[in-house]
Amino acid sequence: MEHFTRPTRNLALELVRVTEAAALAAGRYMGRGDKIAADQAAVNAMRLVLNSVQMDGIIIIGEGEKDEAPMLYNGERLGTGEEPEVDIAIDPIDGTRPLAFGLPGAISTVALAPRGSMFNPGPIVYMHKIAVGPSARGAIDINAPVGVNLHNIARAKGVDIDDLVVVILDRPRHEQLIADVRRCGARISLIHDGDVAGALMTADPDSNIDVLMGIGGTPEGVLAACALRAAGGEMQGKLFARNEDEYKRGRDAGYDFDKVLMIEDLVSSDDVFFAATGLTGGQLLKGVTYFADGARTESLVMRGLTGTVRRIMATHSLKKLDVVSSIQY
Repeated sequence: MEHFTRPTRNLALELVRVTEAAALAAGRYMGRGDKIAADQAAVNAMRLVLNSVQMDGIIIIGEGEKDEAPMLYNGERLGTGEEPEVDIAIDPIDGTRPLAFGLPGAISTVALAPRGSMFNPGPIVYMHKIAVGPSARGAIDINAPVGVNLHNIARAKGVDIDDLVVVILDRPRHEQLIADVRRCGARISLIHDGDVAGALMTADPDSNIDVLMGIGGTPEGVLAACALRAAGGEMQGKLFARNEDEYKRGRDAGYDFDKVLMIEDLVSSDDVFFAATGLTGGQLLKGVTYFADGARTESLVMRGLTGTVRRIMATHSLKKLDVVSSIQY
């Protein structure tokens, strides 16, 4: 009799309930100018649903330390307390400013991986990043000049450099990077916030984004690494200190600012799960739309072990949710 291995649980299909809940709760604040209220709504919904998932989870990438509660804080334990033991990375709203001002690109994200497999950035807030999708895997080197990386990415994808689109956070610190990319002839898509979504777009076959470059948040870097590892992409990073004091504190804590963090350093297991739900419409995901007694969401769901990427369109009955949930949608 042939033996079949029983599949492990696809926690990503449970995580999408988490990001959908956060998006439904926070989506009401689109354009209302209140980032704090929007974030709190997303946090409350995310915590409620995460605590219903059968897992013993610890937040590695959260919204700060315990004294900042009721935000989802680093070290917080979530889930039912049963196996599996997992690390959690969350960003209830990747792009609070776009949500608060009704701009595109805000998403809600969460990732899980086996306990001890996620990189913990501690107090280091920023990192240099370069990220690509599966078609350019093996073609990047964060220490190489911009032109070399663009040449290698173009060659891997079978296109010319002027066919490429580089997504970059629109920040003064990127003036030289933007000038270098323009000099090479590649095109640029500047984003105001949300470089998790920017990294994800490099692995989306329906996106025109080929590579993410620049300095962004370290927590967002770990989240993006989880998604790209699941999708078969690649990411490299180097920790970035904003000043001498931050550099000294990081070195004293044992962090190496010269080390290239490969995707395997940022998340060391293939058994990774990722979910994201759109808040405001953008290139990656449609935003939440509300109608009489209901709402619609679009989500991405990824499982690294199988390489499965799902795009889920969901219709929610808010009238029924109000009966069974303590969250105001």
